[in-house]
Amino acid sequence: MKIPRLMIASPQGRSGKTTVAIGLCAALKRRGYAVKPFKKGPDYIDPSWLAAACQWMGGCTNLDTFLYSKEILLPGFLKSCEGADIAIIEASMGLYDSSFENGKGSSAWMSRQIKTPIILVLNCARMTRSAAAMVSGYMNFEQGTHIDGVILNNISGTRHADTVMKALEHHCGIPVLGVLPRDEGLCIPERHLGIIPAAEHLETDRIIHGIADYFERNSDIDRIARVACSAPDLPDQMGSIRKQSSAMCRIGVLYDSVFTFYYPENLQALEQSGAELVYIDSVHDRSLPAIDALYIGGGFPELYASELEANIDLRNDIARAARADLPVYAECAGLMYLCKSVNTVHGIFQMCGVFDADVTVHKRPVGHGYVISEVTGKNPFFAVGTVMHGHEFHYSRLSFTHQPQFACRMSRGYGVDGHADGMVLSKVFATYSHIHAWGVPEWAGAFVRAAVARHEETCKVNV
Repeated sequence: MKIPRLMIASPQGRSGKTTVAIGLCAALKRRGYAVKPFKKGPDYIDPSWLAAACQWMGGCTNLDTFLYSKEILLPGFLKSCEGADIAIIEASMGLYDSSFENGKGSSAWMSRQIKTPIILVLNCARMTRSAAAMVSGYMNFEQGTHIDGVILNNISGTRHADTVMKALEHHCGIPVLGVLPRDEGLCIPERHLGIIPAAEHLETDRIIHGIADYFERNSDIDRIARVACSAPDLPDQMGSIRKQSSAMCRIGVLYDSVFTFYYPENLQALEQSGAELVYIDSVHDRSLPAIDALYIGGGFPELYASELEANIDLRNDIARAARADLPVYAECAGLMYLCKSVNTVHGIFQMCGVFDADVTVHKRPVGHGYVISEVTGKNPFFAVGTVMHGHEFHYSRLSFTHQPQFACRMSRGYGVDGHADGMVLSKVFATYSHIHAWGVPEWAGAFVRAAVARHEETCKVNV
């Protein structure tokens, strides 16, 4: 299968690869390409900007063989590229960074699995000829890693650019595809977990257009596209594509400026399993619509705690529905929202009160990284014995008046208390762990079955 593709990577984080990836996606979109974005690793924030830059209806897909198996990587990549003219992958961390000495799971390793050429973004601040030594090392560090171009970032002027380019040409023989002058105005505002998600920013379109203009002025888009087209064909491993099922139930999804962290594949898996998704605004909608289940994803409830508290009607409606056996699946921010209160630097704010727990937000991470949990107790969605790989990033801890029922035991990661995760109450399952539908394929079907059962019960009552 012929899929033009490339990876935007860098020697280390904060080299500018996210800005370059956003600019490239938007510039290619302007040229009429259907651009499919990908992000390597478990991330929601960068993908929100990449999806906005590409205007790709299916969103940005995360490539991560911890969240799901290596065997799913290539078929999943191929399926995600359907209808695309070109695929752009933003790497994570430094190109060769990995928790394994053999480099497994690094961005370079990922590029080799899907035979993708790499464009390396260099932060050239306070560096000239040394750039050639760095690029040479990266080109030769692991056999089979193809770095086919370089983009120079943070260039201070013409003399700086000429010196670096001549060194790269002489010592590395690699083309320079962009020379990006230092421009502080291009920075996307950040906070503790990185840049602000696109859905929260009031000027997302303006920022993306500005980055695209800047990137077009200072890089060779056509040569970059040719690098993508040089990617070798991939074996056809798509298999049979799962067809959309007819809607059998309605699952509400809190999706707004507060709750933005959803893997597109999770939402797609619910639809393919037979759910119609009904989107709900946690700040402005005053009541739940007619739904058979509720999905509350991740986000930043601590930053919108006063707005969430002010919408007392929706909070009470969710609490009543949960106590009346509405199936609810909540991840991280969703878990926080279902507790009694959230304590932030700005005060204590009332939440839904489904769980008899209070949340305190701290300045430093409490749980951050990959997690592995085993289902050990009864719950609405997972069989006992199921082992789930996921990730967490939260700055909050819970305190309880009464200890809750936990469904999962942590073998890696923090979860709720360092040992357990997955709080259960009736048909509510709330967890700090984020999972990916490709890695836990039974989740979507079980969630939809619970929603269908609820729908059938409701129909009987109303007859």
